[in-house]
Amino acid sequence: MDAVNCIGIHCFGELHACSELQAKAKTYILENFSEVFHQDEFLTLSPVKLIELVSDDNLQVEKEEIVFEAVVRWYKAKPEERTSIFPKILENVRLALLSPYYLVDCVEGLEAVNNNPDCMKLTAEAKLYHLLPDRRHERESIRTKPRFTSDTFEVIVAVGGEDDKVVLRAVECFCPSTLKWKSLACLPFAISKHGLVASGKNTLYLAGGEFPDGGPSHCVWRYDPVLDYWQEVETMLVARSELGLAMLDGYLYAVGGWEGTHRLNSVERYDPNSNTWSLVAPMKTALTSAAVVAHDGMLYVTGGAILEDGDGIELVQRYDPRTDIWNEVAPMKIARSGAAICALGSHIYVVGGWHASTENTNRVECYDVKTNTWEFKASMNEKRYRPGIAVLDGKIFVLGGEEGWDKYHDSIEVYDPLTDTWTMCGKMLTSRSWLGCVPLQVRKSICRDN
Repeated sequence: MDAVNCIGIHCFGELHACSELQAKAKTYILENFSEVFHQDEFLTLSPVKLIELVSDDNLQVEKEEIVFEAVVRWYKAKPEERTSIFPKILENVRLALLSPYYLVDCVEGLEAVNNNPDCMKLTAEAKLYHLLPDRRHERESIRTKPRFTSDTFEVIVAVGGEDDKVVLRAVECFCPSTLKWKSLACLPFAISKHGLVASGKNTLYLAGGEFPDGGPSHCVWRYDPVLDYWQEVETMLVARSELGLAMLDGYLYAVGGWEGTHRLNSVERYDPNSNTWSLVAPMKTALTSAAVVAHDGMLYVTGGAILEDGDGIELVQRYDPRTDIWNEVAPMKIARSGAAICALGSHIYVVGGWHASTENTNRVECYDVKTNTWEFKASMNEKRYRPGIAVLDGKIFVLGGEEGWDKYHDSIEVYDPLTDTWTMCGKMLTSRSWLGCVPLQVRKSICRDN
């Protein structure tokens, strides 16, 4: 199989119900698209088959301009027959990911585009995406989503935090396969004790936190990995530091925290489509430093601090957005505040935290949502309070945190649930705690060496 015959082989497999042959040929096409689209077979594709290929997230191209050039070459082979279908084809090119100069000079300069109102609507949409970065959340669609291409890779993004009591604005990404760190666009301000979460649309939200002067923030920022850009969205109704943040069914939930004078039991929800916040039912208990995660349509709030000494509690609260009701479920085996939490498969994992006066912990426990039970898992190598946590490739990565007063970690360790083991796997660029970490798909071109 090669670039010359792969399309013919794919169509043969489809015609004769040879699913394995069909799938292998399609994979070859997607992985070698930059060469395949120059072949004569490409010009014979049906509109339906062309749309199937260029709409695929796994299309391997270094830049979206290649996809546009491919569909233009296909169109120019039979322009009379293909003029009417061309707008439908163009819908599947991610025009917002093109350079704005290329968009104006090459896309709008094409007669098939500038003579067609439907095509011009698509270019206008893409230009607005570039011109109004603060409104990009209103225009999220398949045409603004980066492809999983050779130019992108999945990394762990670490945001903000405290380094020896110095509050940071650094944003960095870690590639577990190479153990290397790269820099992304810095935050507009230094922040720690914030909430951080990635949406299902490969965007990142930061909410609340504590400024260097100790004041809580009600600001909310959205990170666009396409252009490596932070943009402010609607502020929360209440300023919060030491809050929990989670994404559930397309909504962002900000939970509890410290308002500046007292702990909060209030919970508010952000709708990205309307760029608005609204209050939902409050928790039964006001908390700071709780660990919050969404899983299987529910919001789980584990542990937290209710007293000034910061000692943790075992309490686990669960929120059902369908009924707007909070309930308690089985408590954790040990009390924790400042722990880290993640969902993996059908389980929820809680790691580290502040257990009791003068004692941080390295203990890990796992919650089975089906049986409503907790069990201990292998302990981490280090005791960690307020570390970052992220799930990548079926494993749990825990970054940084504090072991005791003013003793900050720069180490990273990874947990394999299949073997119930922790392994040290590199270091951060600086020791820190109170950071936020999430997995994210980013372009290699926006990552800068440190």
